[in-house]
Amino acid sequence: MYKKDFPFFANSKTVYLDNGATTQKPQSVINATIDYYTKYCSNTHRSGFGDAAIATTEFEKSREVLQKFINANKKEEIVFTSGVTQSINFIASSFGKRFKNIIISSLEHHANIVPWQMQNRTLGNGLLVVNCSDNLDFDFTHFEKLLKENPNSFVSIAHVTNAFGKIHDIKRIVSLAHSYSCPIMIDGAQSLSGFKIDVQDIDCDFFAISGHKTFGPTGVGAIYIKEKFHDMVDPYITGGAAINLVDLEQGTTFLNSPYKFEAGTQNIAGVIAFKESLKYIENIGYKTIQKRKDELMQYLDSELKKLPDIIFYNDLKDCSGTRSFNFKDIMHDDISILLDKMGIAIRVGHHCAQPIMNKLKIKGTIRVSLAFYNDFSDIDKLISSLKRAISMLKD
Repeated sequence: MYKKDFPFFANSKTVYLDNGATTQKPQSVINATIDYYTKYCSNTHRSGFGDAAIATTEFEKSREVLQKFINANKKEEIVFTSGVTQSINFIASSFGKRFKNIIISSLEHHANIVPWQMQNRTLGNGLLVVNCSDNLDFDFTHFEKLLKENPNSFVSIAHVTNAFGKIHDIKRIVSLAHSYSCPIMIDGAQSLSGFKIDVQDIDCDFFAISGHKTFGPTGVGAIYIKEKFHDMVDPYITGGAAINLVDLEQGTTFLNSPYKFEAGTQNIAGVIAFKESLKYIENIGYKTIQKRKDELMQYLDSELKKLPDIIFYNDLKDCSGTRSFNFKDIMHDDISILLDKMGIAIRVGHHCAQPIMNKLKIKGTIRVSLAFYNDFSDIDKLISSLKRAISMLKD
């Protein structure tokens, strides 16, 4: 139904089921990228000639569109980055470093683990990790225990987990963190493509966004920074476009947010095209997207459960578009190789979440991640290919 909007599907016969890694791009996003490079390619916030003014205007329109999209209070709370990985590293090094303890969950992506380890934090030494249940549910009792013992810490939690698609009750997590005077950052990499985000309603202090997981370009994203923290966050990168005054004797003063955090030439085409992906989502509507994904997930789950010796690691409850599983006595890598030869694109491995895989005593899983443009035919082809692969590997 929606594949016609995405040129990838007109040019590839691949059954694409790896949307957790990156989503396909609608024609409107591609057009915006081409328009920038072919019609008004210029740097932003510097030159005053006509094309440069157009580039700056379109760039700033993206900031305003994203502000309204996530209901930030002001456009100055939106800082463009290369994606969630840079956003987390930015806040970790420019703000989080001042805290004695950092609290994360058991199911975090490496992008929300390694930046803290780069500060020489390890488990029990400045890094605190919230337990999860056997069904991968966030352990609120343990979380509150950590908060009580370590108030005034910094909390950083994924909204939807990368490896298993588990949705955390983020409003409850934020509320608890704030009750113990803990600022909190949310990794929104896997959530913005699937359901409405309202940062004022959530009341988070930082919210990290990736464009490429939200039907936008690769190499572009953003970090929402609540206004009260603007003066507490240090510039992450310094250079052109971020500066108010540079004096060799007196030093440097910076512009206000967001510009003091956006030094150098940005991914201008990516930022401009990103707003088109947000407009596309608004045009489809989150209700439609969620309904479609729920239908697909229910069908996927029912068909997977018919396969022999399948192992699931959590149930479908609180799961957003992703199903992670294995088959008894079959290597997930072997499944991937065979499925690729049959034209099925999935992901296998640890999904940049080795700590939770170690806890589960597995090397990785087979991950199917859906988008609203997928259809029942895609799932039928996946199931048929899985049956063939299992038969070949068990012979």
